[in-house]
Amino acid sequence: MRILGIAGSLRAGSYNRELLRLARTLLPPGVELVEWDGLRELPAFDEDTEMLEHPPVERLRAAVREADAVLIATPEYNGSIPGALKNALDWASRPVEANVFRGKPVAVIGASAGAFGAVWAQAETRKVLGLMGARNADVELAVGHAATRLAPPDDELLGRLREALEQLVAEARPQSAAA
Repeated sequence: MRILGIAGSLRAGSYNRELLRLARTLLPPGVELVEWDGLRELPAFDEDTEMLEHPPVERLRAAVREADAVLIATPEYNGSIPGALKNALDWASRPVEANVFRGKPVAVIGASAGAFGAVWAQAETRKVLGLMGARNADVELAVGHAATRLAPPDDELLGRLREALEQLVAEARPQSAAA
């Protein structure tokens, strides 16, 4: 089983990219996490050009299409989804009839420097994914004070992340078995 990991941050030292890399170490046997790192390459979504060929957009769509499930780790900017992540979701949602997220199991987690662990951005991201037709796994993981919680990760964080991954894998199993 393949899980596509998408970090919603462009920052090289992103806590959310670190959270995805930690998730990779906690996966059950037979499951791999492949990190998609093309967020910076995507053009701004524009309905006037959505039918034109955009190689970075096609790479995103192919990565989502080839995955059995998607794990998004998002920071929170001004109480919401980072613009680059929202842009990627907008591109992936088009064309509507070929939306690569439709029916795809997804989980949204997040980390931030502040106390709340990007809870609003996670809720907004789940809302957008739901409107796109994705299957949101019943997962909540907000890692506040990420600088200290991730280096090194404590047992509570590791346990909660492992549970989130198990839930996503369980959500994806029927999907991958039918393929």
